[in-house]
Amino acid sequence: MALPGRLQYFPISHLAGALGLFLLVLFVSFWPSDDPQDLAQQPDPDQVQLDQRQSDQKQADPQSLDQKHQQQTRIVIDIPEKKPEVPAKPQEVWSEAEVRPGENLSLLFDRFNLSAVDVLEIAAAAPKQALRLQPKQKLRWVSSGDNRIQKFEMVLSPLARHSLVRDAQGKLQYELVERNADYRPRFASATINNSLFYDGGKAGVPEQILIELAGIFGWDIDFALDIRQGDTFSLIYEEIYLDGEKIGNGDILIARFENRGRELTAVRYEDNKGDANYYTPKGLSMRKEFLRNPIDFARISSRFNLRRKHPVLNKIRAHKGTDYAAARGTPIKAAGDGKVTFAGRKGGFGNVVIIQHGARYQTLYAHLSKFGRGVRKGRRVKQSQIIGYVGSTGLATGPHLHYEFRVDGVHRDSLRIKLPQAQSISKKQKADFLKQSANLVEWLESHAEQQQANQASLASRGDSQ
Repeated sequence: MALPGRLQYFPISHLAGALGLFLLVLFVSFWPSDDPQDLAQQPDPDQVQLDQRQSDQKQADPQSLDQKHQQQTRIVIDIPEKKPEVPAKPQEVWSEAEVRPGENLSLLFDRFNLSAVDVLEIAAAAPKQALRLQPKQKLRWVSSGDNRIQKFEMVLSPLARHSLVRDAQGKLQYELVERNADYRPRFASATINNSLFYDGGKAGVPEQILIELAGIFGWDIDFALDIRQGDTFSLIYEEIYLDGEKIGNGDILIARFENRGRELTAVRYEDNKGDANYYTPKGLSMRKEFLRNPIDFARISSRFNLRRKHPVLNKIRAHKGTDYAAARGTPIKAAGDGKVTFAGRKGGFGNVVIIQHGARYQTLYAHLSKFGRGVRKGRRVKQSQIIGYVGSTGLATGPHLHYEFRVDGVHRDSLRIKLPQAQSISKKQKADFLKQSANLVEWLESHAEQQQANQASLASRGDSQ
């Protein structure tokens, strides 16, 4: 079939190719575009629905929608600022040492190659009593590369220390650093079947507290002679805690001793001047003018006897004192405050110390191996001060103390004489003392009753089993 007009001059194959090309161009023109700009111009059906919901919500509560939009915007743009890293502070290196016997600050600094200049600075900054070092006292310090002191501490106890720190100007500044401890009362009691220290230790009472207990009742009880099997004691004392850990023991607050059928009670009371002593519940001082025994826990080897046969001379010779057998070197204490009227060699007595106590009383201590530090004629001594040490100088068969007690120049039996009372509670403080005393006595008795009840309960359970 012939094509009409000019088409008849084109081959059929050419016309078919041209038609195909036209259809291809038309198809490409209507194909979806991948260009981001074109995509952005195309509406997203999900976004259309979201915009519609926001529009509806804004009409209902436009303020709420704006706040949400602002909050979303802040979350997106609020980028936290990166803080610069702070370099770690170098740790201080502390050195420490214990003071050796006879060592002062200068010798210690020389031992550790520290600057001698710092010794002068510390001496100028710290009080004098802080510089009186004791053997085994702990010292701590931080030093620089040239061995100059930056920080220095002289430890007094776990609760107190002398502290010196170098300030910005390079000068050492002094401070007494003190910490507060926790004082917890503890009740304890024991029956004596062997000795105070053995049975007290079994009951868990520290040795330090037992020594203090013996000192409190030492005026009325001779612990070398008067203790009997079955004697009992009870007490409340303080335990010291720091940061939850026990670091020591404090004072005995109240103690009761039942000895040979008599009951003795001692109450601790601190007056308005800060002085503390022990008194009976009625306010009489437990402290007499003299110690009953000038030597601790010794055995009495010879009593006061005017018709005793002398062990060396082998003839009747009055023994006007009391002999205490003890190991050589055992400390001997002054029986009371007084003035030394003699300290030296005295015939068969060997080394002797004589102390005058006021106008009426005098004590003598013989056969000493050596004298206490600073004990010489004319010096004053305090009660319980060490005046000498047990020996066997003079006419003595072995180491012991010969002790004499004189009243108005007359020898008296130190074990039997009634010792005078020390000063009791003043009238101004009597009411306050009696109130505290009653509370402590009630406290002690309630603990004792509770302990007895517990022991009875345990005993009944044992019997039932």
